[in-house]
Amino acid sequence: MPTGKGQIGPELQRLIDLLAKLPGLGPRSAKRAALYLLKKREPVMRPLAYALAEAADKVAACSTCGNWDSIDPCAICADAERDGSVICVVQDVGDLWALERAGAHRGLYHVLGGLLSPLDGVGPDDLNIGRLVERARAESVKEVVLALPATVDGQSTAHYLSEHLAGCAVALTRLSQGVPVGGELDYLDEGTLAAAMKTRRPA
Repeated sequence: MPTGKGQIGPELQRLIDLLAKLPGLGPRSAKRAALYLLKKREPVMRPLAYALAEAADKVAACSTCGNWDSIDPCAICADAERDGSVICVVQDVGDLWALERAGAHRGLYHVLGGLLSPLDGVGPDDLNIGRLVERARAESVKEVVLALPATVDGQSTAHYLSEHLAGCAVALTRLSQGVPVGGELDYLDEGTLAAAMKTRRPA
C-alpha cells in the first residue's frame, strides 16, 4: 500500500517529519509549514535555519534559575534592579515568560522543569528542587511564590515544595484570584496573571 511519502524527496520529507514533532503541528500542518518555508526561502527559511543553529549552539539553561538564555547567569538573574528577596517558582520557562509579559513579577524566578507526576514517572529527582532549597536558604531571600498551575500535579508539587521549604526562613505564598482550577499559566491573559500575583496568599 502507498505510504503517502513516495512523491516527496528525502530532504523535504525529513523537514516535514521534524516540523511535525513541534507542539501543535501534525503531519498536515507540518506539510503546510514546509511549503510556506520553501516559498519564503530567503526572507524566512534561511534566517530561521541560522537562528535555530545559533540557538542550539548558544542557548542553555541558567545554572541559577533554569531559565533559557545565551548567558549564564541569565539576564534576569544578572539584573541588579530586580528584587532578589522574592523567588517565583514556575513549572516551565513558558510560565516565566507569561509572568514577564504581564509585568506581574519584578523579583527572581526558579524553573522546576516540570511537575511531580507519579503516573508519568516524574519524581523529585527529575525536577530542579534541590537548587531551589539552596537558594531559599540564602539570607537575602524573604519570600518564595509558588506560581504553579491549579491542577492535581500542580497542587501536589506545591505541597511537596511547602514541606521541603518549611525549614527555610522564608514566607511561602501562592497565586490567588484569577487562576482557574486546571488552568495553565502560559494560557492566561496578562491582567489575570498580574492580579493573581498581586493578591497572592500564604501557601
